[in-house]
Amino acid sequence: KLGMLFFLNRETGAPLFPIEERPVPQEGAVPGEYLAPTQPFPTKPEPLQPHTLGPDDAFGFTPWDEAKCRELIESARHDGIYTPPSLEGSIQYPGFIGGMNWGSVAVDPQRRVVITNVQRIAGLITLVPREQTPTYRSRNPFGQLEPQEGSPYALDRLALLSPPPFGAPCNPPPWGQLVAVDTATGEKKWEVTLGTTRDRAPWPIWRKLGTPNLGGPITTASGLVFIGATTDFYLRAFSTETGEELWKTRLPTAAHATPMTYRLTPTGRQFVVIAAGGHGILGTPPNDALMAFALPD
Repeated sequence: KLGMLFFLNRETGAPLFPIEERPVPQEGAVPGEYLAPTQPFPTKPEPLQPHTLGPDDAFGFTPWDEAKCRELIESARHDGIYTPPSLEGSIQYPGFIGGMNWGSVAVDPQRRVVITNVQRIAGLITLVPREQTPTYRSRNPFGQLEPQEGSPYALDRLALLSPPPFGAPCNPPPWGQLVAVDTATGEKKWEVTLGTTRDRAPWPIWRKLGTPNLGGPITTASGLVFIGATTDFYLRAFSTETGEELWKTRLPTAAHATPMTYRLTPTGRQFVVIAAGGHGILGTPPNDALMAFALPD
């Protein structure tokens, strides 16, 4: 969720690279809330997505929607990662859908590489006093009001997007990436943009800006990374060594799932299978397709 990877000894839990406790924002909390003064940050690898978002970072396809995004960012609190939820609204970046999320990482033990998909989508979260929730929902129909029963506040959350007709993330692209990390050094090996605006943009000029992506990658012994995940309807294969996109194929809808691979006999053909089911919140159409691919005999 936080766009950070921690490498730990699987037997002892000891960190393989140093972890530092760093000060985090303390201003803006509601009365009675306790904020930890520090949070753990890995020294390696470096965060896989930015942890700050300010008005100067606002993105738009036109000056109009860029200005609207700048206004949204200026209207909310944002002191970096771990900015506490507030009554006036706080920017959450990485947002509530990640960071890394839905699918986990893939590991190539021969090449000593960890592969993960990352999405850069900011969120706007607002605490709502319990007594205000009935009227708040009617005045803010597009948010996701979480009840948080047992606390004095509900939480309204929504993605930080520009107004219609664009509805694009207000933070700068790429909005989706595939990242490889060298497990021996903790350094990024490569990072590439993951996904295009096809199937989501209202015009037939598709740009490689990356997309929200839910669904993890897999690696193969031959040095390939397979991943669906994006809001454009593709299954893709990348080189584990370089990140070069080697192959892609269209699917009936988006595949927000992790592929699997198998073969029926030790010398038989290897198959890659992906479930393409769509996702309601991401706006990709529902389907129940199960797609299998293999090299020719």
